[in-house]
Amino acid sequence: MNARPQDFAARALTREELEAHWMPFTANRHFKNKPRILSHAKGVHYWTADGRQILDGVAGLWCVNAGHGRKEISQAVAASLEQMDFAPPFQMGHPQAFDLANKVKQIAPAGLDHVFFVNSGSESVDTALKIALQYQRLKGEASRTRLIGRERGYHGVNLGGTSLGGMVANRKAWGPAMVPGVDHLPHTHNLAKNAYSKGQPEHGAELANELERLVGLHDASSIAAVIVEPIAGSTGVLVPPKGYLQKLRELCTKHGILLIFDEVITGFGRTGSAFAAQEFGVTPDIITCAKGLTNGSVPMGAVIVKKEIYDAFMTGPEGAIELFHGYTYSCHPTACAAGLATLEIYEKEGLFQRVKDIAPYWENAVHSLKGLPGVVDIRNYGLVAAIEYEPIAGAPGKRGFDTFLKAFDEGILVRAAGDITAMSPPLIIEKNQIDQLIETMGKVLKAQ
Repeated sequence: MNARPQDFAARALTREELEAHWMPFTANRHFKNKPRILSHAKGVHYWTADGRQILDGVAGLWCVNAGHGRKEISQAVAASLEQMDFAPPFQMGHPQAFDLANKVKQIAPAGLDHVFFVNSGSESVDTALKIALQYQRLKGEASRTRLIGRERGYHGVNLGGTSLGGMVANRKAWGPAMVPGVDHLPHTHNLAKNAYSKGQPEHGAELANELERLVGLHDASSIAAVIVEPIAGSTGVLVPPKGYLQKLRELCTKHGILLIFDEVITGFGRTGSAFAAQEFGVTPDIITCAKGLTNGSVPMGAVIVKKEIYDAFMTGPEGAIELFHGYTYSCHPTACAAGLATLEIYEKEGLFQRVKDIAPYWENAVHSLKGLPGVVDIRNYGLVAAIEYEPIAGAPGKRGFDTFLKAFDEGILVRAAGDITAMSPPLIIEKNQIDQLIETMGKVLKAQ
């Protein structure tokens, strides 16, 4: 059968056909009894296999920042595949990898100027942790092996990222296999003091001082790095309190600890700047990123490091490998082509500035849902927002999941994070589409 891609996309799937695929982060039995099958996408919309139009309120999965169906990207990918389908990344190179590294360097915070390519956000985190540990060893501080994460953090699903993350459901099944020597800072979410904050909350900067407690407990000489998301996305859009990131930077510098920002979600315009580090005026030592790097079109991630970190690795014999780490598909030509086309769209269309311009409208729209049934908090920054609900007694997470299902039935795609609805639409969303998204959310919440 010579089927075209659109033939596969448009057709309905039988229950038997659904069974073979073990779906990630999905209630498989629930889904396969009532599947939600997407057939194609364009702009800020998906379409289902049965022809319904769905407004994409989460940019796919926090990643389709420039909108769906960008021909600039698909054409660049096709041309790259025709020219060279694969290039070995070990001991070999190709021009697109170096071009993309330089493009990323140009928009990264000043001083972060070396880029290591991977295939996902999870891989970028584990790569950054390896780099941090080896950097401390190269500096003559091999005792620095401890890594510090944060409660309610999410750093992907590899063992390193899972260990540093602070999501209980992600950690409990693999407890015996967790990376040793890990500790966690407290999260910054404070409903009692910061509910319905617009932008950064007023209270909570002092929570960064918990790093001093961990230094007192373990001694600074044992701590290699701290990793945090500037805005914690997957646990419900936790915006950093004013002064919190600045204090964390100050303490890491004081104690010789590397500061890693996980910008897999916040990177590439979500906050109105290329990276949240620039938006909040705090420069980490390492940034991890992925998602928006290729507009979600081809899997790719990256680790961006300061020159002094890179230089520390470049001290041995010239013919020796400096970092024994990498992946078969690191800097894959197709992914690099997608990344280059994506960054060109961001620049040509001024999408980062567009976020700043439309953010006040977005803020007012999402906060208009205050007072609806079950809502206990609304928070936002840039073009991301969360609505938090009072949990149903004895059934934590049910209200959030039910809201996700009902919203999809009403024609919008949002994301459930426990009893929280997260929204992060493509950066190209128009005001009338924001109105549709929020009005539909209001309809769903009023019907609860």
